[in-house]
Parts: sequence; structure tokens; C-alpha cells
Amino acid sequence: MTSSPNEGPYVVGIGNAVMDIIAPTEEARLAQLGITKGIMQLVDRGRSEYLMAAQADDHSSRRDQARMVAGGSVANTLAGIGGLGLRTAFIGCVADDEIGRLYAGQTEGAGTRFVNAPVAGSDLPSSRTIIFVTPDGERSMNTYLGISAELGPDDVSSEIFDGAGWLFLEGYLFDKPKGKAAFLKSTDEIHRAGGQAGIALSDPFCVDRHRDDFRQLVADRMDYVIGNVHEWQALYQVEDLEEALRLAVADCGTVVCTRSGEDAILIRDGERVTAPVHRVVPVDATGAGDQFAAGLIFGLASGLPLQVAGRMGCIAAAEVIGHVGPRPETDIRALFRAEGLV
Repeated sequence: MTSSPNEGPYVVGIGNAVMDIIAPTEEARLAQLGITKGIMQLVDRGRSEYLMAAQADDHSSRRDQARMVAGGSVANTLAGIGGLGLRTAFIGCVADDEIGRLYAGQTEGAGTRFVNAPVAGSDLPSSRTIIFVTPDGERSMNTYLGISAELGPDDVSSEIFDGAGWLFLEGYLFDKPKGKAAFLKSTDEIHRAGGQAGIALSDPFCVDRHRDDFRQLVADRMDYVIGNVHEWQALYQVEDLEEALRLAVADCGTVVCTRSGEDAILIRDGERVTAPVHRVVPVDATGAGDQFAAGLIFGLASGLPLQVAGRMGCIAAAEVIGHVGPRPETDIRALFRAEGLV
């Protein structure tokens, strides 16, 4: 199979538009700032602005390595899909401020259409994750969602779905009623266009907060769903993974379960396969799930066998955990070719 960039199925994604503001720092600095090492925590606007100022004031010897990179789970997935040659569009929300304009510009520059113009006059600023990287490579992330979490159905334009074949949703956005309404509208639009709708469950705690609505969304609207072991168990409130997958298959046509460090399980229309994971020592696990989704969706959208699509997901995930940052740094198609997948 061969394809040229921006040819083939068109993929639309909806998610949080979050700028990653990344800078190296020293261990002692984390303690000074009251940051718990190695975790992601949500912070309010005041804390976010304080940490941004502290990061800018860090005069360590590695300060010149600081950078701002457009991120967010589904946005990272779309970047991976676009790099594999499919046309992509991202529905997200940024303010008309420095971070928002840079986010939109970086997204467009990477080949993904940034659908909605930055919002002028917003009371909320653009979303950002302030990431402190210690010498051991550990990332301590502090996320302020800002305007991104306000995305709603009015941000979902019908014309974006003309010619679209695939939709991918970010479970984190399901936390607010407006986000739920945006999801329902977008699934209506992709099905009107004759395409497939899917979601990443994103987080077991998010699933716990909205279990009934998630169950209804999966059963009534989704053609494919990606989750890890803990997310599937949380969705169906069972300890046994096999029971969770049995219930999932009854609800959804294509069910995908990732298992950290173990083969992924994929089930579709009575076919069950596993996609092998080749263990690697992770440098930075950030983005592993995002790029697994990129490889998987590329394979599914390209009409490849289920096991091949799953293996593509595993290859893309392995590449991204081999370096710092949530997006690929090598030619993933070349890795696919090396295994005879394309």
C-alpha cells in the first residue's frame, strides 16, 4: 500500500487544545515550588500564572532548552496520523492571546487544520501545561485547562465533516455538559457523512465521574473505543478484564484494550486478535496512548486487517516513548515498511 501526504481518508479530532510549556529544572526547584515530582495535576489560573513566572525566572544552566509545543491528547494523535499521510482537522478552543495564536499556528504548520479561530475578548486564557523536566528525564506537569474546557456544540461546524471518514474524541472533554453536547453533535455529523466515530476513554477517574453517560455514548454512538485495562474495568465496574471486554463488545463494534507492556487486545465483529508489543525501556511515557491511537486509526482508516492496525499502534507507541515529547521524531511509515505492514 502506498499513499501520498494528505490523501486517503480524512480524520477529524476533538480535544483539549493545550500548549505544553516545557523547561528543564533541578530537583531542588520542584521542592521550592511545591510540585510533586512525576505526576500531572490540574491547577487553577493563579497557580498556573505563578508557575509560568517561576519557570521564566529559572536561571539554571539549561534554561535555553525551554520551549512551547502544541499538545493535548487528541491533537497529538492527529499529528501522528497526519505524519503518516492522512488529512486531519482539529476542533479545539484557544483564546486570542499569545499562547492561543502560537498553538493555532503550530497546529497548522504541522499539517493539521485548526478549525476554529482564536476567541477574541475571552475572560479565560488559552490552556497550558507547565512541565518541569528534571535531569533524570522525569516530567512534572501542571495543567490549567482555561478556555479549552469550554468547547461546546457551537464550536462544531457541520461543513468540517464533509468528506470525513473518521472522528476521534478525547474522553477528558466529557467532564462538562457543553463537551458532552459537542460530542453528540459531532457523532451525528460523522455518521451523516458515512464515517466512523470513536473515543479514547482517557482516564478511569473521568469514567468514574460520568459512567452512565459514557456507557450510553459507547453503546449508542461509538463505532470504536480505545481504553486501557483500568478504564474498561471502571466503565463496567468489574475486576475481571474478560468480563469487561465481553460487556464492551455487546455495546460497541470495535473494542481495543491496551495493556501496559503487554500485547494489545482488539475485537471487531467476532474477530479477536492480539497485537504484539516489543518491550523497550521508556525514556518518556508521555504520548504513548496518543500515538498508539494514531497508528491504530491510520491502519483502520486504510482498510488494513485488525491485527495489522493494532501492530501499527504498538510500533508508533514504542517510538514515542523512546524520546522526550509526545509526538514522533522518526519516520513511522518507515518503521511500518520495515515490518512489511505497508
